[in-house]
Amino acid sequence: MPIVEWKSEYLLNIDQIDEHHRHLFDLLNKTYDSFVAGDSERLLADLFDELVDYATYHFATEEVVMKASGYPQYEQHHELHQKFCLRISEIQNDYMNGRSELSLEILSFLKNWITDHVLVKDAQFGHYVVNKS
Repeated sequence: MPIVEWKSEYLLNIDQIDEHHRHLFDLLNKTYDSFVAGDSERLLADLFDELVDYATYHFATEEVVMKASGYPQYEQHHELHQKFCLRISEIQNDYMNGRSELSLEILSFLKNWITDHVLVKDAQFGHYVVNKS
């Protein structure tokens, strides 16, 4: 059972960004499923790495689209991405160095951050781009 279900309310109507968001949700669900199944630490670590790497890639792509569209809230949005990347890097570092374990609490944090970010901040950006066209 997934930790988060994709819903139409997550759509921004920007094809590339919507595809990225779907993939992020898929990676989060794969990581969660692996955690629940009790898969090996190596598999779980690989999935977590992939999720973190893809989130970083996605943010960079999203920010290129923001800049190209002249999105007026770019700086604030970029700062949110930076804060998330810093926090997730800390979590990843602690996990990889044995100072913490991947937990339901961490997976819930990721789910809540991603869904809230897409529904609020990304939705504002999507609305701006779609209405500008």
